[in-house]
Amino acid sequence: MLIDGYDALLCDLDGVVYTGADAIDGAAEALDRLPANGVSLGYVTNNASRSAEQVAAHLRELGAPARADQVFGSAWAGAALLSRHVAPGSKVLVTGSRTLVHEVEALGLVPVETADQRPAAVIQGFDPALTWRDLAEASFAIEAGALWVATNTDLTLPLPEGLAPGNGALVVAIQTATGATPLVAGKPESTLFTAAAQSLRVETPLVIGDRLDTDILGGNNAGMDTAVVLTGVDTVESILAARTAERPRYLLANLGDLYKSYPQIPAARGIYTCGSASATAANGVVHYCGDRDDLDTWRALCAAWWNARPEMEAAQMPELTAHASIDAESRLGN
Repeated sequence: MLIDGYDALLCDLDGVVYTGADAIDGAAEALDRLPANGVSLGYVTNNASRSAEQVAAHLRELGAPARADQVFGSAWAGAALLSRHVAPGSKVLVTGSRTLVHEVEALGLVPVETADQRPAAVIQGFDPALTWRDLAEASFAIEAGALWVATNTDLTLPLPEGLAPGNGALVVAIQTATGATPLVAGKPESTLFTAAAQSLRVETPLVIGDRLDTDILGGNNAGMDTAVVLTGVDTVESILAARTAERPRYLLANLGDLYKSYPQIPAARGIYTCGSASATAANGVVHYCGDRDDLDTWRALCAAWWNARPEMEAAQMPELTAHASIDAESRLGN
């Protein structure tokens, strides 16, 4: 089984365990099987507005196993990052939720509300109740020399009605006002993943998520193996087109695939084979043989394209050409 090679699973939430108010089919059952396989579980989320216990309670309501000490949020990581840069007892202007305030207090720092209290640092996290005045006070403090930490920089926040501005959008507002750049704790930075692994006391975790630009990039930045599932944001097409920094090691349909053997993808004469599918890349075109509804086809496509373009700083979708079979003679352009 794929999961046998790891001692922990660092799991994203939205798009992996649930979507909106509903659990993803089979997700809770897959997570329940981890202890029997000797695998620890940690939930890694950029949400900085809910406490670990609130997140764990929500997961339990959906049938997933969860304790507060298994939840690692960007508020927790942000406060930990902040504590490494300012002395105990320092004043910190908290631009965020009560959860963020509590995380700052728990590390012996003193939350304040205005710039005229001369804080040593500003920590910013998402809270729907934030006002223009809150952002202004943060800007004033940063302009006066305060260290600035952002829990995360997600530009958007998915809601049932559509995409809303996320914490990153509010961070951009303060960047525009001050010209400063914050230290960032959450995905896609490595801090949240490495801190979670240290807290769980594990050495070989697997990071799993549904978004290349946060989950996969963050896990890759932390030097961890990564797996993307197709139950959330990214698709087989966007994964194939991914820039190098956002490419996962594994492409899975869902969490249940953790308990299957991951197929080998051998290469011979530039042809990559996965199951009954095969692919080869030449001159920006990927020639393939396989059913596009079969995930093995996309695994072969990714192997061929990524090996042909190992260094890509921007996403690029290749042209795809189907063939009845792929052999050395049928590789166009070679």
